[in-house]
Amino acid sequence: MPGVCASSTQSPLEGKVSKVKWPTYLSLSLVAMILGVLLVFQFRVVRYIEQGVSLGRVQELTVELRQLEKEKLKLAAEASDLSAKLQQAGQGQAEAEKALEGELEKARLLAGLVPVTGPGVEVTLDNPPANRGWATSLYVIRDEDLLRVVNELRGAGAEAISINGQRIVATSEIRWAAPFINVNLTRLVPPYHILAIGNPGNLRSALEIPGGLVEYLQELGVQVKIQAHDRLTVPGYNRPLEFRYAKPVVKE
Repeated sequence: MPGVCASSTQSPLEGKVSKVKWPTYLSLSLVAMILGVLLVFQFRVVRYIEQGVSLGRVQELTVELRQLEKEKLKLAAEASDLSAKLQQAGQGQAEAEKALEGELEKARLLAGLVPVTGPGVEVTLDNPPANRGWATSLYVIRDEDLLRVVNELRGAGAEAISINGQRIVATSEIRWAAPFINVNLTRLVPPYHILAIGNPGNLRSALEIPGGLVEYLQELGVQVKIQAHDRLTVPGYNRPLEFRYAKPVVKE
């Protein structure tokens, strides 16, 4: 039949299109295969590099980091220990110096080498006046009179004593050298001003007790005046102390 023959026959245009498509498909396939191979190769190379760094260099750096951290902790501990020891040594030295300074100041105070201040009494002694009928040559204040006053004041609790500005210490002498009295190798003349730091009431009572030293001196014609003060200043001993023969006992 003419209609059937017409439908089974291929047109010339369709044959040309088929011939054009096959080379194109083949080229695209080859390009895709090459790109795939390149991508796979690149992926494997990158993976190899990453695996090499993580397994090699990273492990080495990790070990070094841990070692450095251990050394850091060790050095920090040593620094902290040294700082604590330095602080302790500084505190110990400061405390030792403070204790020594306190003991030195106490020793100087007990030795009478520093001026001191506090409540006390002022005792003034002067020779008998001529207008009372006493001859000035009949009696004058002597060294034993000053010694008696000093001893009475010490017995009553005086902590510091001076005579006319001369501090009385363990090595002080009160010696008659007419017409003077030597105290600390210094010539003193009347009137004698004796300063004593202590309880003013006790010091005054010890001197003015009935039948006591003040009454005795007044009977001899000595002028005695006692004044209590809330605040007195007794000077320190101003001469060098030197022991050429006396030495401290060394315990075995």
